[in-house]
Amino acid sequence: MAIHAQLSSPVRVYSIDVFRAITMLLMIFVNDLWTLKEIPDWLGHVPTEVDGMGLADVVFPAFLVIVGLSIPFAISKRIQKGEGIYDTLRHIFFRTLALLTMGVFHVNLENYNRTEAVLSKPLWQILMTIAFFLIWLDYTSYLNKRMNNLLQVTGVLLLGVLAYLYVGGTVENPTWMEFHWWGILGLIGWAYLIASLIYLAFRENMAVYISFFLFFLFFNSAEKLGWLEFLNSIKPYFWISGNGSNPAFSMAGVVIGLYYKNYLSSGKFKNYGLVLGSSAMILIAFGLLTRPLWGIHKIGASPSWVTICTGLSFLVLAGLIWLTDKKGKADWFNIIKPAGTSTLTCYLLPYIHYALFSMVGIVLPLTLRTGYVGILKSLLYSLIIILITGLLEKNRIRLKI
Repeated sequence: MAIHAQLSSPVRVYSIDVFRAITMLLMIFVNDLWTLKEIPDWLGHVPTEVDGMGLADVVFPAFLVIVGLSIPFAISKRIQKGEGIYDTLRHIFFRTLALLTMGVFHVNLENYNRTEAVLSKPLWQILMTIAFFLIWLDYTSYLNKRMNNLLQVTGVLLLGVLAYLYVGGTVENPTWMEFHWWGILGLIGWAYLIASLIYLAFRENMAVYISFFLFFLFFNSAEKLGWLEFLNSIKPYFWISGNGSNPAFSMAGVVIGLYYKNYLSSGKFKNYGLVLGSSAMILIAFGLLTRPLWGIHKIGASPSWVTICTGLSFLVLAGLIWLTDKKGKADWFNIIKPAGTSTLTCYLLPYIHYALFSMVGIVLPLTLRTGYVGILKSLLYSLIIILITGLLEKNRIRLKI
């Protein structure tokens, strides 16, 4: 899932990869909070009925902003290499398809029928993750193309068998795989698809990108205010992901990514703080001022949540530009670097770990899963996953879509 941000100029861009690595570290951390007890409420997701947000509610938006940030670098790089429009569109399509496929499988994992299914849930989960690795492993460094193709076909067949054997629902009403929602990876896929197509269609047109961001934010606001109820009949079949919130995050990333790419190409650092800082303040102010209209909610994707999270992402990026690109301190983050360069690998590894522990019956003592000791455990767990990712990366085992 990672896209290396590299320019033809001698100026190296570090902050996006570092931002991605920190976000993935936090994503693994908040995803592990379910194993803990008696931890502060502000670390987790705020309940649906509560007006507010916790740390876990900020992580996913930050990742969507990063998806948008990477698009100007990645697509312009493909164009500079002479890649045609058809090949670029094909790349975008298959990347999206991969994310949607993994997202749907993950969602159905949540509804797995442990009683009626042939395979146990942990085994199905491990085999599913192995299939993902076989299909989307980065085979570019492997010279045996015949073996590479055989492994990919094996992964596709394995995923097909797992889909065939899947049983969900309840004992009284067992079901096959169903669409419930797109899952985290699927939502990332839709946001990536929309932002990529817009960027490709309006090459380097900042005004158009800002207009699309404002349109998605307006769509999100209009849905919350009930202005789009006349479209309810088509909503189940044709709608903007997240009521416009997900592509809004990614388009905000495209806007800043384009500015970032162009000013870095000439080595100018003078105005980045003003641009990102003022943009962040406007977005956060909008979120706070309109909060009485719809509250701050991740579940339901309120416009206040969208703009506040986007503003916070801009502020973090500004700080990382100063620290890594301007002051040259990128090596401070070397320990978590694999989370920024092999991001999808890093995201999927816990699915294997949790399943293995469930099969073996390993449960850590309650003292290690409670309060601040538990928080430290989850942070250490996140770091271990990243270190394992780095070890796999050194042995040419990483996913690439």
